[in-house]
Amino acid sequence: MKYRPEIDGLRALAVVPVILFHAGFELFSGGFVGVDVFFVISGYLITSLLIEDIENKRFSILHFYERRARRILPALFFVMVVCIPFAWMWMLPSQMKDFSQSLVAVSLFASNILFLRESGYFDAAAEEKPLLHTWSLAVEEQYYVLFPIFLILAWRFGKNRVFWMIVVMAAISLLLSEWGWRNKATANFYLAPTRAWELFAGSIAAFIVQKQGVQKNNPLALIGLAAIIFSIFFYDETTPFPSLYALAPVLGVVLLVLYAEKDTIAAKLLSAKGFVGIGLISYSVYLWHQPLLAFARIRTLEQPSNVLMLVLSLMSVLLAYLSWRYIEKPFRDRTHINRNSIFVFSFSGLILFSIFGFIGHKYEGFKDRFQQIVNGYQTNLQYMREIDERYVRCEPEVIAMTRPEYKGILHCSQSRTGEADWIILGDSHAEHLFPGLANSTEKNVVFYVGDQPYINKEKFSNVYSYISTLKSQKIVFVTMRYVTRIDDKDTFESSFRELSNYLTDLGHLVILVGDVPMFNTQPERCIYGSSEQIDKYCSISNSAWTTQKNQYENYLISLSNELPNVFYIGIGSEFCDENRCSMIDSSNSILFRDTSHLNIIGSNIVGRMLASFVSTIGDDVERQSSD
Repeated sequence: MKYRPEIDGLRALAVVPVILFHAGFELFSGGFVGVDVFFVISGYLITSLLIEDIENKRFSILHFYERRARRILPALFFVMVVCIPFAWMWMLPSQMKDFSQSLVAVSLFASNILFLRESGYFDAAAEEKPLLHTWSLAVEEQYYVLFPIFLILAWRFGKNRVFWMIVVMAAISLLLSEWGWRNKATANFYLAPTRAWELFAGSIAAFIVQKQGVQKNNPLALIGLAAIIFSIFFYDETTPFPSLYALAPVLGVVLLVLYAEKDTIAAKLLSAKGFVGIGLISYSVYLWHQPLLAFARIRTLEQPSNVLMLVLSLMSVLLAYLSWRYIEKPFRDRTHINRNSIFVFSFSGLILFSIFGFIGHKYEGFKDRFQQIVNGYQTNLQYMREIDERYVRCEPEVIAMTRPEYKGILHCSQSRTGEADWIILGDSHAEHLFPGLANSTEKNVVFYVGDQPYINKEKFSNVYSYISTLKSQKIVFVTMRYVTRIDDKDTFESSFRELSNYLTDLGHLVILVGDVPMFNTQPERCIYGSSEQIDKYCSISNSAWTTQKNQYENYLISLSNELPNVFYIGIGSEFCDENRCSMIDSSNSILFRDTSHLNIIGSNIVGRMLASFVSTIGDDVERQSSD
């Protein structure tokens, strides 16, 4: 296959926006489309090589996998090795456990599946995962494993039929991605079936170029270049991806592949030395940038400055040049390293990384590296499993969580069978009140909803229908994560008023519950961090807490004063003294399981407070609620 310098230039156009997007530069809000550009380029190059080998009767699956191993694994292994000591020094146990799992997943070409499973409401920040970017390598590797086998088996039906088979598969994959972003957005992003059409787009372009060569068409080539640039600057994280929106960068690459003949303006631009130079090392640049940015975020605890992120972005280019020259190039030279050696090297690396990763997972991220300073730490999953083991499930059941291990846990639980006495409505900031309330009373306590408790949400209609059938007065606690959920204050106020009126019209007693303080660091850092870190990051000032409360508290107090049988209680004071609010109590126990969700200890504190509040409302209300 003839070398095309504009393809390397296109690689540069793909990798630079990806880096700057991950570094947090808002100008490159659509920089993530660089990954889609890489997919199309890979599909084009691999299919071109395969067609040439098959038609010239020199195709060998062993030779193909050897070339892929030489191209991908040495630089990848080197970056993984370099990451390990920094992960050991700087990562907390849960982070190290996740990192260990990613080492295994990368070795099995399945990191996209791992990161799909790890994605969710309660996860650590994705931007602190050094190997997160390998999900795209996994998609390509899965393509490399399966596509050559398909091509050699299907070739017997004729080249033309194979072309149309790929077209049909691409169309199905595109339609699947369009369905996926509406129904399974995270799986749609990470999994190969909904990304395959982008690789197949490159394959289709390879068939066309192989038949008629690269055509010279300045307008179409420039349109292709413009489509990619438009996507980089005008798309953002709210743009569904992949979907029909991805057609812009994908077809942009296809137009350049088909019509950017060397004398076109687009080809000359992309063939500039700077573009080609970065394109040649683009794979190593891509490998280096995420670990550098992730470890910077882990180490600094706070959001790194734009200057630091820019310096690290430039450093990824420097490191990429070094690894390209001293790792990539030597391993791709068959005169230095023969086939047997590359396969032994590859399998040895995959096995060793898998073993280390398995040990890191088994031993909880090597948590013995640290001296535990504070007691009572509990992860979200440990918390939910404990609740699920302690309390039974009830009906009706509304599950808002999407991760399999959370499905069914807690989102409809009670302390014993029978009709509910105390009902909690809201999102996860209502859910974490459940164990404390259940532990503070002999009454049946139930949590429903799992999202903003607005009554006009159709998916919660069965919950409110059930509440309307209850025969005696109930106490209903209503709350949610106000600080990040009040996007539209008018909607919030009208919805809370509507819900309160609905519940009080049914004869129930409504208690509007304030929220807990939200902190700036994960409690795990307070467990295993230094005393200085605990003092600095495991508490917030009272003024910061007042700013959080001001977003919702005055309205809730006003609403409780205005409506009959509606009361307001703030709970944040349980975590504050005259100066600061802390996620650690006076007995040196942690009260939170992440930046804003209580663990069992913290929930018990609030539960006792709420139970005491209920008892002070009045004997008449309490008597009616227990009839």
